[in-house]
Amino acid sequence: GNKTMILAIDMGNSNIVIGGIDKSKIYFLERVTTTLNKTDLEYAVNIKNILDIHGIDSSLIEGAILSSVVPPLNKAIISAVKKAVKLDCMLVNPNMKTGIDLLMDSPSSVGSDLIVDSVAAVHEYKLPLAVIDMGTATTIFVVDEEKNFIGGIIHPGIRVSLESLSRNTAQLPAIDLDAPSNIISKNTIDSMKNGILYGHAGMIDRCIDKMEEEIGKNLTVIATGGFSSYLKPLCKHELILDDNLLLKGLRILYELNKNGSL
Repeated sequence: GNKTMILAIDMGNSNIVIGGIDKSKIYFLERVTTTLNKTDLEYAVNIKNILDIHGIDSSLIEGAILSSVVPPLNKAIISAVKKAVKLDCMLVNPNMKTGIDLLMDSPSSVGSDLIVDSVAAVHEYKLPLAVIDMGTATTIFVVDEEKNFIGGIIHPGIRVSLESLSRNTAQLPAIDLDAPSNIISKNTIDSMKNGILYGHAGMIDRCIDKMEEEIGKNLTVIATGGFSSYLKPLCKHELILDDNLLLKGLRILYELNKNGSL
């Protein structure tokens, strides 16, 4: 077979997403729990098993790339990739070729996930744009018409807000999120659900309004991450949902950097 597939790994604080992707399609996409005390061998077994479950021979994989916001685990994952598929794994960093400029106070401290998201977004959507990434934190950041990453905001994520509310109150239960009911809620669970969902939607709309005002342009708004589908119907701005933004960005970064090794 043709070696076209990239093993793309996105390590977040809660989950590690492991995907196989090429220019035209995603072959598989799985999540494993981020665990700080797991060894490289255990992660290698995870990777092997995922390939196995999807019937993918590791010889079909031409390269690997990791985006991580959990630096203590980087070595273990890179070593796990070496063990599982016999390849060196590229690590996303602010000094690699990205095609975007990080106009930030400290470019080296911009999270890898934000770099990858914006590389993918710039490739596919109309500039200027904002990307909303809803993970442990909800981040909203802006890329201008010259492909400059010009900054944004960080807000506690939906899950974090829910958990802190449940944890810090004796009587408030842990709840699941589904479509919200009337905003004027008649019971505790609905009140929490609506408060957090509508509150989050309002925060997003307000931030986008203010960002558009600040740059004097309308933004294309792309949303990715766990809760984006819940929020799309609640926001006044149109959100384009793209759950594969990170995987697509990892593939682009791999292509951009595979020849000029860092």
